[in-house]
This record gives sequence, structure tokens and C-alpha cells, in this order.
Amino acid sequence: MELRARLVVEGFITGMHRSPYHGFSVEFAEHRQYMPGDEIRRIDWKLYGKTDRYYIKQYEEETNLKAYLLLDTSASMGFSSGNHVSKLAYGSYLAAALAYLMIKQQDAVGLGLFDSTLKSYLPPHATRGYLRHVLTALQKVQAAGISGSARALHQMAERISRRGLIIVISDLLDDPREVMAALKHFRHKKNEVIVMHVLDPLERSFAFREAGMFRDMETGEQLTTLPWQIRRAYQSAMGDFIERYKRECRENLVDYLALDTHTPFDVALVEYLSKRTRLY
Repeated sequence: MELRARLVVEGFITGMHRSPYHGFSVEFAEHRQYMPGDEIRRIDWKLYGKTDRYYIKQYEEETNLKAYLLLDTSASMGFSSGNHVSKLAYGSYLAAALAYLMIKQQDAVGLGLFDSTLKSYLPPHATRGYLRHVLTALQKVQAAGISGSARALHQMAERISRRGLIIVISDLLDDPREVMAALKHFRHKKNEVIVMHVLDPLERSFAFREAGMFRDMETGEQLTTLPWQIRRAYQSAMGDFIERYKRECRENLVDYLALDTHTPFDVALVEYLSKRTRLY
């Protein structure tokens, strides 16, 4: 897991350096762009020589962000199709890459694993040694249990005493009204929130080609059907489901990012860095 996270992040950083994007504090975690009124003596002239831009040195207390990675481990997250990894595997790799990048940024990272309740919790710390505890926990995750995101997220909101950045990684296959109430609980406590909505490509398209029996991974309920007969209605319902989360997140100042297990991890890393840039 550590090797995978490092390769994802280092490849991402290399790509960022070759891209036209500027302003993301990736390489210079202890710097920020010079602003009128800043003390000239704090300008890093060596960095100016490399970038032709003025940056000032920041002290750790100025840059430190407390981030909480909340990963859904319910049974539905175990679904995968074709050559894609499962939603849980994708989510755990994504969480590992985010944790690695956060520690590289000298941000404090914590981890919560949940299904219908909060199953385990590692409070945020910013040391490289602590990263191994987070990655070990992610290495061991297994998909099990009934979805109950709202209850688990409320539990997590009550644990957080100091506001920070909440990143929820889940398929959100739960009652949207209840999930949104839990996300608003975080916002009520002045936390910033990013929801990373992870689905399998077939969960979006329902492009199954043969008749078959579909079984609910959490309840065991079964349904035999001809996929092409219900595909249009399914796609419409799924589209409405996603659009509801997107709309209600926007209305409640929650950042929403739709992902599937084929989406490059860079997309999520850019979302995190964009959010971090806006916070500072």
C-alpha cells in the first residue's frame, strides 16, 4: 500500500510540474505565494531562482491542516465488474494516496472506517511514522456490513473537536436525505467537506448483455431480469440519484466529486489540492 501510494503521488507531482497548472502547493509545502504586506526578509530567494516567482516561508502552525479521511467499507463497496478493481479497493488506494500527499504537505491526517457505524478511527497526526499506521489500516480493509452512512458520519462529527477538512469516500448507496443531514452536521461544526462518490462503471450504465440474476450484496435479496428491458429506467433513476447528491451538496457548500473505478486518481488529488488552496 505504501509503494502504491508513493507511486501515485510522485507520478501525480511529476505530471503537475509538466502541466500548465499553478498555485497548488505540492513541492513547496512550507511556502506560500508572496502577497503585498508580507515581510521581504521571509522571501525564499533560492525558490525564486527556480520558479521565477516570489514565495515566503511559512511556519508549521501556519500551514498545518487537520484532514479526516472517512472510507465506507460496507458490503456494497465490494462490487466490481470486468477488469475493474472493487469500489473498496479503489477507495482504499485513493485514501492511501491522499494520506501520503497530506503528510508530504505536512498536514495532519486521520482515518475513519465505517459501514452502519464507525468501525475504527485513527486521529489526525502529521508525522511520517504515523502514515504507516494509516496505510496498514487501509491494507487490511474488507467489505462487510450493512450500509448506514448517516449514523456513522454523525458519530464521526461528534468526535471532531477542532474543525478541519472532511473527505468522505463512499458509493453513497443509502438514503440521500439522511446522508445529507449527516454531511450538514459536519458543516454546522464549521468543517470543510469533500464527498468523493465512487461507483463501478456498470452501476452507472447497467450495460449487462445477458439475462441474469442480481443479488443485493448486503441483504441477499435476489432479482431475475432481462437487463436491456429495464436499462433505460435504471439509467434514469441512477442519473437522478447522482444529480440529487450533486445539487444538495452544492446547496450546502459541500464539494462533490463523481468518480468511478476507472477514473485516474489524479482527478481526486487535484480536487483535494484545489480545496486546500482555497482554504489558505
